[in-house]
Amino acid sequence: MKQLDRLIEEQEKLLMDRTTTSARLREEARESLAGGVASAWQDGPPVAVWIEEGHGAHVRDVDGTDYVDLHGGFGVGLAGHAHPAIVAAVTERVRHGTHFAQPTRDLIPVTRLLADRFGLPQWRFTNSGTEATMDAVHLMRAATGRRKILKVEGSYHGHHDSVQVSIYARGEGDIGPDDRPRSVPYGPAYPTAVTDLTLVVPFGDLGAVERVLAEHGDDIAGMIIEPIMMNIGLIIPPDGYHAGLKQLLHRHGAYLAYDEVKTGFAVAPGGATELFGVTPDIICLAKSMGGGIPCGAVGATRELMAKVADNTYEQVGTFNGNPMMLAATHAVLTEVLTADAYRHFDALRQTMVSGVEAAMARYGLPGYVAARGAKGSVIFTERLRNFRDFLAYDDRWGHLHWLYQHNGGVFLPPWGKTEQWTLSVQHTAEDAERFVRNFERFAAAVHTALDAPVS
Repeated sequence: MKQLDRLIEEQEKLLMDRTTTSARLREEARESLAGGVASAWQDGPPVAVWIEEGHGAHVRDVDGTDYVDLHGGFGVGLAGHAHPAIVAAVTERVRHGTHFAQPTRDLIPVTRLLADRFGLPQWRFTNSGTEATMDAVHLMRAATGRRKILKVEGSYHGHHDSVQVSIYARGEGDIGPDDRPRSVPYGPAYPTAVTDLTLVVPFGDLGAVERVLAEHGDDIAGMIIEPIMMNIGLIIPPDGYHAGLKQLLHRHGAYLAYDEVKTGFAVAPGGATELFGVTPDIICLAKSMGGGIPCGAVGATRELMAKVADNTYEQVGTFNGNPMMLAATHAVLTEVLTADAYRHFDALRQTMVSGVEAAMARYGLPGYVAARGAKGSVIFTERLRNFRDFLAYDDRWGHLHWLYQHNGGVFLPPWGKTEQWTLSVQHTAEDAERFVRNFERFAAAVHTALDAPVS
């Protein structure tokens, strides 16, 4: 649609015109910083916006523009910025030393709090979501002596070799038919000798899992899955899917691992595990758990963690259980993500969902809003069920919405086709209403443009 392209061009110019310092800093950085950014994910088109500071539910960029922060560091920000409880906990901890590579007292209360929330009795720590999912894959293989794993087509589980397979990517090659997707590595860095050991299935399809288990069951160690598919919008599974998945895998002697890096704490106090009432064999956590400090954790059954305890699987890391992370996590679990916090998320989410849905109906826009807890995503197409539905999705809608929000003072993650907003305990009703007002401006502009003749 030429009309959408025209609106995108106008909004991108507005963005570029007011982020000149970001553009200058990036060019200055290129000499010593590859690509001028610290991560490929910071390189959202048309410009990487450099941030100066964050307080409460707001951030300020280097050009002096203030935003309501619904980016949330890709889901880290349930506590918001500089939350007093986290500032106090980290400040107190830093006075007594920041790293020892030895156990400290906070390990005991924090692991007990995690066990209470997620229903798995024993835990180990990592430093990121990628490390947590890597440990989950290694543990399933070590416990079964099997090589292969299952994952969902289109899901992202971090950047280690075993899971960089059939994810949202550009030009991956022949992905195969809808009912029998092929395992495709994510670019030249990932050897097929490893990625061929990862078999993919469509999300929400128990029949596909049963078929693959029947064909390869004696060599499948387990399955890693986001219980809510989060990297291509926000896709809720069919009723009974997770209970059926656990039964199927156990019937074949395989394990179920939940990647709750994004959903853990965000969609409910005990994550999607609590939301769906199914406890997996392994849970991977990170992001919001640390309140802004790099973090990660793996919880599992006693049977599986016995393999860790006796070093059948030697789970290691110099910074595992770092005291700074433990102090911040303890504050998050006891003082930030309380029952009141989840009531607050519910109220703000309802304002945003109802406001956007009303605007979509009023202006005749396609799509719907998918949201749970502190997370949500505006989807500009028919119901998404899996990755193949997502492939037909016109990403110009999401990008244009992102531009209208950004130019209207609301910072969302880039790539509006795929990412979610993240609420924090420090957001207000006015912040939620601003998101809705920006969406109404976007919807009205699109409606007017699409009704206009195409030149």
